[in-house]
Amino acid sequence: MPVAAHVLRHAAARPGVVALRGPRRELTYAGLAGDVQGAARHLLGRGARPGSLVAIGLADPVALLTAVLAADLAGATPLVGDPAWDRRRWARMLASAPPDLLLDEPPPAAPGPAIVPAPAPGDLAWACFTSGSTGRPRAIVRTRASWTGSFGHLADLAGMSAGDVVLVPGPLWSSLYAFAAVHALATGATALVPGRWPAGRGPEGLAAHLGRATVVHLVPHLLPAVLAAPGSVRSAVAGGAALAPHVRAAAGRAGIRVVAYYGASELSFVAADADGAGLRPFPGTEIEVRPRADGLGEVWARSPWLAEGYLRGASGPLRRDGDGWMTVGDVARPYRPGEPLRLRGRGDGAIQTGGATVVPEDVEEVLRKVPGVGDLVVIGSPHPSLGSVVTAVVEGDGGSPPPRALLEAVARSGLDAAQRPRRWYAVPSLPRTGAGKPARALVASRLADGDPGIRRLT
Repeated sequence: MPVAAHVLRHAAARPGVVALRGPRRELTYAGLAGDVQGAARHLLGRGARPGSLVAIGLADPVALLTAVLAADLAGATPLVGDPAWDRRRWARMLASAPPDLLLDEPPPAAPGPAIVPAPAPGDLAWACFTSGSTGRPRAIVRTRASWTGSFGHLADLAGMSAGDVVLVPGPLWSSLYAFAAVHALATGATALVPGRWPAGRGPEGLAAHLGRATVVHLVPHLLPAVLAAPGSVRSAVAGGAALAPHVRAAAGRAGIRVVAYYGASELSFVAADADGAGLRPFPGTEIEVRPRADGLGEVWARSPWLAEGYLRGASGPLRRDGDGWMTVGDVARPYRPGEPLRLRGRGDGAIQTGGATVVPEDVEEVLRKVPGVGDLVVIGSPHPSLGSVVTAVVEGDGGSPPPRALLEAVARSGLDAAQRPRRWYAVPSLPRTGAGKPARALVASRLADGDPGIRRLT
């Protein structure tokens, strides 16, 4: 996925255009190309070669992207991780796949002649950790073409071009945000990379970034804040979770085009919704929903965008058949080609309660419509006779959550009896993964441990 060759071409054609603007500095395409060349020579001097795994844990997003592109130019495979990890944590995360090099400091620039890139579509050019809401992160590896081949399709859907300024408001060790930043560079646009959600005011606040940006690539729950702030954004790309219809409608009223997509770190793009009519197969992708006994089905995809698998053969939810199809266990309603894909979450997140199977996303979809709900997570809480009971943990929309009576009234009108939450809790803010998705497993763990920050709604 890294695009060192693209950056060098942009540097030759448009050297003075700003490529990256981070919290500490900015680089033109010429400046970025020079830094990448110097860092790549340094990595080659340290033994980086085609097939080498270069682990990168740098807090500064500009330094991180420079290191990623340098590893690519050197022919190695970059693997981005959380900059908060120390070397012992890296060792635990990569017990089955130790890196050849670990960069926890920006690589210095080494002198020497320019390196001429020779990228090939089948290069193992990118590795990343999963950022799902459950389970232990796993390192996934993919070929160059499995992401770069999708760049043009996404740019067409979002109406992006080299003249755009793309805000990437999250940590780059999330594969969603890393893709967004590298896609912007491949397009020749300017990438605004604050490295986190730009809270507060001033030159590094959200309003300042939105005043510069024309495109934003983010997770759906952050889009309302973009709509509430003045700016020049005309297009938003949203992935990682479901986009609420009222948020899309609000974006339309604000004149912002929204492209929502569904995928997984292992599958890349599977489906996209560019007009609000529902998720349709992403260009080049085939979709099957293979039936299960409960009336739902398991989503399988076949496309050029699929990953190679987990590093060093680690285990995970990714499965494949003999015909090139892959799945990570996501669940959907029955599907026929030409219809929208109606997702219902990850199969292993289903709640078994009193003999019924409840898909959390079905419940969340109904309850997100309640006025005053910012976001919520539905989980199963242990019960001595029912096995589990449906439990909702609600985050208020900018303040206190709506009263339980209103939540229950909406649940009665929109959900079957087995789906209705028996227990209701409120939190000031839900814990989230690095990609911005609610951390379902962490919510369940905190609730089980009696976290005082989670209060019972009565």
